[in-house]
Amino acid sequence: MSNDLSALLGKNSLSAERLRANVPLAPFTTFKIGGPADMLYDATAADDLANAVTAARSAGIPFFVLGLGANILIGDRGFRGLIIRNTADHVQFPSPNSIRAESGAVIADVIRTAVDRGLSGLEHYVGIPSTVGGAVWQNLHFLSPAPARERTMFIEEVTSNVELLTPAGARITVSGPEMRFGYDTSRLHDSAEVALAVTFNLAPGDRQTMQRVMQENLSWRGSRHPWLEHHPSAGSIFKKIEGVGAGRLVDQCGLKGHAIGGAQISHVHANIMVNVGGATAADVRALIALAQKVVFEKFGQKLEPEIGFVGEF
Repeated sequence: MSNDLSALLGKNSLSAERLRANVPLAPFTTFKIGGPADMLYDATAADDLANAVTAARSAGIPFFVLGLGANILIGDRGFRGLIIRNTADHVQFPSPNSIRAESGAVIADVIRTAVDRGLSGLEHYVGIPSTVGGAVWQNLHFLSPAPARERTMFIEEVTSNVELLTPAGARITVSGPEMRFGYDTSRLHDSAEVALAVTFNLAPGDRQTMQRVMQENLSWRGSRHPWLEHHPSAGSIFKKIEGVGAGRLVDQCGLKGHAIGGAQISHVHANIMVNVGGATAADVRALIALAQKVVFEKFGQKLEPEIGFVGEF
């Protein structure tokens, strides 16, 4: 361990004060589940994030970049290597109608900043726990609730460009179309690149209208999803099944409210599992396996996890 720490500190001017050993990861995830990381580094700026990733690669140390910790399940045995906690959140305005945010910025904070400046395009994603980097990683999306405009909206619609760190250590900027966005995916899933910052192209908007849209979306989401403050979760567990709905299948199998240990299939949304207290990653994985088994036996449909599995289980 000491050799690994020395190897990291000796490269790229990483801050010793922000590099810690044997850090429990549960507090840094929305599920509140996860064992300790061998090392955790707080990257507070895009340059710092790039340095940390480069240092880990140079030292041959496995690493994982962690944002808000949504959409993932970290193993009970933790992570062998370096967790880089991305808190780089600097925001700039390159033009009157654009906003550049570092990838560790929380999307809710960026939305508030944009709305305060009268810029529209991000307000639809209010209430979704994500950093800017996480938003482009999974092409953040939201089904707008108002009947007159109901459609799924994707972050790619307002993404102008993304600044990336390549596996070779180069820093490049790619356009929105070059991100190869899809449903719950982008080029980041298979390129081994790391998002450093994102520039969004927005449009002038009426603040009152944007506030109304945010309130509508928050109310809609609050009535259909368990509240993270009371019921920690990782969001939707299973990938979308077109025309069927993974949650609907789980619900039709009578599994709402079913629990294994501290993990429970939500009474509110059958495609969300919640931590009702003391849940372990093993509990969640057992509940996932149960839902997959029951749904396949009843409907012949294979449920595929949407969340990422990180670390040792």
